Amino acid sequence: MLKLPVNSIRNTIFIRLVATYLFVILPLIILGVYLYNWSYQYASQEVSKNSQAQLSAYLDGLNREIEWLEIQQYDILQDEELNKMVLTWDMMSTVERKASLHYLLPRLVSIKNSSVYIKDVFIHIRSIDKTISAMTAMNAFDSRRYNHVFAGEANGNQRLLQIDDTFHLVAAKYGARKGEEPLLIVQIELDASKLRESLMQISVYPESGAFIVSEPSGFALASHEEADRFMKEAVQAIQHANRQILNIGTGRYLIDKAYSDKLDLSVFTYLPTEAVKRPLSKFYVWAWLFAGTTLLAIAIYAVSTYKLVHKPLLLLVQSFRKMEDGMFNIRIKHGQRDEFGYLYDRFNQMLIKLQHLIDQDFRHKLMMQRAELKQLQSQINPHFLYNSFFILSSLAKTGDVTQIELFTNMLGEYFRFITRNDADNVPLLEETRHSRIYTEIQKLRFSRRIRVEFGELPKEMEAIKVPRLIIQPIIENAYEHSLEKMQDEGLLRVSFHLDDQEASIVIEENGNGLTDNDIEMLNKRLERTAESAESPEVTGLINIHRRIALTYGESSGLVLSRSPLNGLRVQIRIRLTEGNEHV
Repeated sequence: MLKLPVNSIRNTIFIRLVATYLFVILPLIILGVYLYNWSYQYASQEVSKNSQAQLSAYLDGLNREIEWLEIQQYDILQDEELNKMVLTWDMMSTVERKASLHYLLPRLVSIKNSSVYIKDVFIHIRSIDKTISAMTAMNAFDSRRYNHVFAGEANGNQRLLQIDDTFHLVAAKYGARKGEEPLLIVQIELDASKLRESLMQISVYPESGAFIVSEPSGFALASHEEADRFMKEAVQAIQHANRQILNIGTGRYLIDKAYSDKLDLSVFTYLPTEAVKRPLSKFYVWAWLFAGTTLLAIAIYAVSTYKLVHKPLLLLVQSFRKMEDGMFNIRIKHGQRDEFGYLYDRFNQMLIKLQHLIDQDFRHKLMMQRAELKQLQSQINPHFLYNSFFILSSLAKTGDVTQIELFTNMLGEYFRFITRNDADNVPLLEETRHSRIYTEIQKLRFSRRIRVEFGELPKEMEAIKVPRLIIQPIIENAYEHSLEKMQDEGLLRVSFHLDDQEASIVIEENGNGLTDNDIEMLNKRLERTAESAESPEVTGLINIHRRIALTYGESSGLVLSRSPLNGLRVQIRIRLTEGNEHV
């Protein structure tokens, strides 16, 4: 597969063509998303506006109804026949008592029938131990109801009194003596079922619901069972929330609220946001269909552009690069008679002519130079090169200019050392510096997984002349064949040792890729200094071993053993003789 360096992808014609297409299409997609969100917001605002108007009208109507009931309540408190019963009941005859009762009951029934919200009307008269009801006429004194309403009436700061699961209106008449219990109490019990029906009327959508909440007592009444479950789960969150749209449980709801300071009541409605979005569902489907079609068009355009333009052009660029590297026997085949076919044909003809000239005048010299170049290039690991450019690309994306500058300087030093051909042997100081640069570059890839302990080079060893690239390839093998594959934290350690007769460099790691038998076999191959090996790892070690042995004698070279870190330990031994430890 044809590849360009990562940092040059952004400069290709292919990327520019795709970017131009995206520049045209993306605004349309963004406009569609904006229109959908705007429509949803507008619909939500309209629904809330209508709900707010309904809630306010509902509370106003409920307040007028309560005011009417209060007028009826206080009117009956002033009724002469009722007051006569309270004050003279013991002195009244049975006929007079029946007459008063027959007069009073129709009045209570009339009050009850004056509003659909009334369930019953009670008059509690403690002095005669009687409770008169519009539904059940005269009964024994209902002390439980009396105590409830008397406590609420004595509190005096609520128009609607909560008893059990509904609301009550209470009015009392007292005697002349201060501190006495009231002569009578008129209690109007509101019908909870009728209140629920009224709440159902303001629940416009099937999924919506409504409920009333009494602010002082926390009493709440919902329009139906589903609303009642929702209310129990969400009432606290709704009362203290400032936002109109809330996440309640696993759903998202549009909440509207109105408050009546006269009744000290709040009424809420809720509506799932999905119900608001439902009218926009067709638009939503078409928007996604448009987006999917657009992405498909982008993919088709990108693939066709890649095949018709980018791939042929990339093939030509790669062929030029191979030609620059000294490969003149390449030919480009193209089955179509288009512009690229013409370019490929001219390129092939140019290579034929160029190779003919080289064969005539410079073949011998070029072959020698190519051999030297291949020797140097064989020392460069292409995976390391690719990874280096990947690191550089990642740093560029993060915008870390300091790290980019540091990394490029290290990479430049690395390749400068590898590609220099002025001397076969270099001071150990330079070889060590090159190896340090290599480990610093690798730290950018494996800083969290691999730790490096690089010892200091003694001053006495700095000037020792050694063959180029004897430390870094061993470190590279440790990374590639052991440390990169570890699940746990890797450790690489480089140390230097010097005595009167020998200088040694020890590279060791904590990997577990080799058994003791494998290490023994490697030592035997190094002893035979084989011309070839079964793996690149062994070939590299043999190459280093042979060069050191040729330079310093057969007693010098590589010694492999098991490291105290549990991995492979490679010792580079250099037998010192007079003249090779200093420049």
